[in-house]
Amino acid sequence: MTKNSTYGKTFFKMYLNFSVVLFLMLYMVAGSSAQNPIQVYTKKERGIEFVAKDSIFSTQFQFRMQNRLGYESVSIDDFTPESFEFRVRRLRLRMKGFIYNPKWTYHIQLSFSRGDMDWESTKSSAYNTSVNIIRDAIISYQFTPSFSMTVGQTKLPGNRQRVVSSGDQQFVDRSIVNSTFTLDRDCGIFLNYEKKYFRLKGAITTGEGRNVIKSDEGLSYTARLEILPFGKFTGNNDYVEGDLAREEKPKLSIAGSYNFNHLAVRSAGQLGTDLYAPVNIQNLHLDVLFKYKGFAFYNEFCERIADEPVTFNADTSKFNTVYVGFGSLTQISYLFKSNWEIAARYAFIAPFKNVYDNPTFSNINLIRENHIHLGVTRYIVGHRLKVQANITYNTKYNVQTVTSASKLGGYFQIELGI
Repeated sequence: MTKNSTYGKTFFKMYLNFSVVLFLMLYMVAGSSAQNPIQVYTKKERGIEFVAKDSIFSTQFQFRMQNRLGYESVSIDDFTPESFEFRVRRLRLRMKGFIYNPKWTYHIQLSFSRGDMDWESTKSSAYNTSVNIIRDAIISYQFTPSFSMTVGQTKLPGNRQRVVSSGDQQFVDRSIVNSTFTLDRDCGIFLNYEKKYFRLKGAITTGEGRNVIKSDEGLSYTARLEILPFGKFTGNNDYVEGDLAREEKPKLSIAGSYNFNHLAVRSAGQLGTDLYAPVNIQNLHLDVLFKYKGFAFYNEFCERIADEPVTFNADTSKFNTVYVGFGSLTQISYLFKSNWEIAARYAFIAPFKNVYDNPTFSNINLIRENHIHLGVTRYIVGHRLKVQANITYNTKYNVQTVTSASKLGGYFQIELGI
């Protein structure tokens, strides 16, 4: 048994035992007397919440899981299964609330399924050698109704699809654009300022990603501006895929994010394998979101550049490359009054020519990909209990040999959470 697997199992048992004991203690205290100091609430899509009557603290417990069945063909002409995917894609536990004063809030999120803990990427990084059980661990302070500051580890204010929770997706997973160009999570300081017609977000973080054991002198700087011409969406509907709120009036968000990762040491900045030398990476994300009476349209554009995209060892016998290029994602959907939704997605990524057409490193061959996905979702209790079915048609282009290969896929997923 590996050190990582032993650590993961031990941590999971400790947390599970702690959560069960704490829950039982709080429940017994809550039900022991009419004069008890703790009130217990259960709310739709908000889990189980404990609130002290004197408002000293609150704790909200939630969990969710995604159980998935998947298939992918050998090719577009050969429907023989190349692979099956039967697994628990995600299993999450979450706690959040306030301490002493509603202005002081916290949010903790842990992951426990193997596919949700980045085991493979930790094997190839000296900066992140442990499985990523801790996804979010933040403390926030609300200075004014419009301005707040957060310290800890959480998602950077990058492309919208990454910031949208994986539990609020209208397809079984995010797009190839996100997996290639996302900023993901990082640790540092986060600022948020918002009014009725705009939001301004910023972050100064380590640049090495989540759960790192060391960092260098370079930092990562992220800024995001969201413009809301028709005012705010209903609740959090601009960060939930599909129009489950059925906006009574048209709602539009036009947004852009910029990130500069100074002296990045991993191939995707906060993610990826270790580079042979630090490089400066810049990311640009632009997106548009429109929702009205069950109809939703979303478009996202991402681009990444680096001052030295190809890094290599002393004798140039080994190299590692930053995927510099661009990608675009378009999703369109309609939610019927019966809570059945149909959705379509088109996404592509393309590398810049100066990387794959490189006379010094002629064997570098970054791939262009096109994805077409069709989805049907039945929302039983919003995003907390839903059944999803997707059909996929994915194509990879070898830009050097000018050849392509396509595959068909099918996925069925049930998500359940509180």
